[in-house]
Amino acid sequence: MLRMEFHQLENSATLRLEGRFVGAWAEQARSLVTKAPLPRRLVVDLREVSYVDSIGEQVLIWLCSIGAMFVAGSCYAVDVCERLQLPLERDVSSSQAR
Repeated sequence: MLRMEFHQLENSATLRLEGRFVGAWAEQARSLVTKAPLPRRLVVDLREVSYVDSIGEQVLIWLCSIGAMFVAGSCYAVDVCERLQLPLERDVSSSQAR
């Protein structure tokens, strides 16, 4: 199961993910981002992601290619970001608002 929350502000957006970022669910996340105008700043919150498959990895790499920054609080999420060379957001205060 995957839960996605997309919060868009005037100049930024946060995509918060919880659960398994796999297959069709990962593709739905890509679709969600492409339907909205691309914000100047996109933060992808991976703190509650428990698993990423190869399709999920491809979507994360795509998100990186469009300029997304990533938040990773768990050991698993940090490992995914390091392995895929995804840039980590240093100021997570805006990503912590729920």
